[in-house]
Amino acid sequence: MECWIVPGASRSEIKGTHGERLRIRVSAPPEGGRANREVLDLIAARCGSRAELLSGSTSRHKRILVRVTDRSAVSRALLPDQPI
Repeated sequence: MECWIVPGASRSEIKGTHGERLRIRVSAPPEGGRANREVLDLIAARCGSRAELLSGSTSRHKRILVRVTDRSAVSRALLPDQPI
């Protein structure tokens, strides 16, 4: 999945979309990979599955892999108010 990350936010949350990407705000700063770890933990907690960073470790635009069997369940978990 393609994501747009906003580090240093007041709280961590999935905040809709940014174009075609999932917009995620995290409270962790971008130093030392802390924001990346928080993004992966947030996605894993919402999806109930492990998340892995594929690309974009130093960019706001990241590609993240979530290993699940039902893609629509991931969509519902990450964007419950959006139509699938």
